[in-house]
Amino acid sequence: MSKPFAWAHSSLGQWSEAIQDCVQQLSPVRSAANLGFVYVTDLYANRLTEMLAQLREQTGIAEWVGSVGIGVCATGHEYLDESAVVVMLGEFPADSFRVFAPVTAADQVASALDGFMVHGKPAHYALVHGDARNPEIPELVRLVAAGMATGFATGGISSSRFQSLQVADEVVYGGLSGVMFTDAVTVMTRLSQGVTPIGPRHTVTANHENILISLDGRPALDVLYEDIGEILARDLSRAAGYIFVALSIPGSDSRDYLVRNLIGADTAERLVAISEIVPPLAEVLFCRRDAGAAQTDMLNMLQDLQASLPAAPRGAVYYSCLGRGESLFGAKSAELELIQQVLGDVPLVGFFANGEISHDRMYGYTGVLTLFI
Repeated sequence: MSKPFAWAHSSLGQWSEAIQDCVQQLSPVRSAANLGFVYVTDLYANRLTEMLAQLREQTGIAEWVGSVGIGVCATGHEYLDESAVVVMLGEFPADSFRVFAPVTAADQVASALDGFMVHGKPAHYALVHGDARNPEIPELVRLVAAGMATGFATGGISSSRFQSLQVADEVVYGGLSGVMFTDAVTVMTRLSQGVTPIGPRHTVTANHENILISLDGRPALDVLYEDIGEILARDLSRAAGYIFVALSIPGSDSRDYLVRNLIGADTAERLVAISEIVPPLAEVLFCRRDAGAAQTDMLNMLQDLQASLPAAPRGAVYYSCLGRGESLFGAKSAELELIQQVLGDVPLVGFFANGEISHDRMYGYTGVLTLFI
């Protein structure tokens, strides 16, 4: 039976003390560990280079991936708005992974990722981190995922009030970086939306860019009012932060959709504006977002994942939206405790992202969990 990965987390005030604390928790470092994952809160962003150097020196592990986030997470615990670092040491078969530096433009993807090959074998799956300041990130995600044998990538967009940095063997920024794995590494991944549909799917029968004009041949605002009910319809401002619109993904079931904000309504013209360009003949659902909906969806996702596991997970990486965590689940670390409750003490690290990546696209308000089996 394969051993679980080693992991550690610390919120000691000084960066060097936090790293030393993690190293002590990891000691002794297993000689077979050959890839490190590190996530730090943005309060440590300006010392990330020194932190990485100290981790490399004291663990002997040369290859690392990770990111900066406003919050980071570990097994059963989240750190938000405080200095913290989380570390995990993975043990993978020789030549089964390849760390890649940031790719910044779509026409560079295939060459930068060595034709999507990992030491002469096809890449199977990619774990990635992106810089939101690069407008090509959604297309870069699509292209990287398309180059994987499974068509799958998971990851997150760095979140920071200071420096949006990633780790790809060194401290980097500006594009999409990460690590590709061959099929010698077994992964399982699932996504939790954190919202619940409150009505049926509606076909967009008229729109202009991000303006919904008609749904199912009826004024869009009338359909919204009907779905959300009389009380919220009386005052749309009360629905802000609670009611969202979800764009269905063609060919998927109702659990897979892109959640976007409602940003305005025209009561005279009966129009609804959302924070996304709407393609012709798209389908939309109106959704509610609250702690109950988030917990229910998360629990369903975890139970489905657990029922599908072929073996005990060795480690996990979790990317959660900045809008989740305590602000959505109602208590500090409740989101991470729910994962721990269902899956047990699986070594887990990750961060709170400015956008989550699953399959070949970017999401919002989601939690993306990837398990190494």
